[in-house]
Amino acid sequence: MSYMRAEQILPRELIELIQKYVDGENIYIPRKDNERKEWGQGTAIRRELDERNLSIYRDFTKGDSVKDLAEKYFLSIKSIQRILRMKNNG
Repeated sequence: MSYMRAEQILPRELIELIQKYVDGENIYIPRKDNERKEWGQGTAIRRELDERNLSIYRDFTKGDSVKDLAEKYFLSIKSIQRILRMKNNG
């Protein structure tokens, strides 16, 4: 998300109207519903997490304990359990 100056993109009349409600504050204007992106769509993080979760599942099927996986991947036991549950159901 980038910062844009209202004076550069909005008509003066609209800025004055907005100033009646929010004067000098930062506001977030959300995307239209049909323009929204899913979480991680613009980066590689979703793919990286999927790969990590698959590695966790594989290690578990090879015999690693939940406690060992939590230590190995620096996650809580609850997080490991959630990942394993998602992999079993999905």
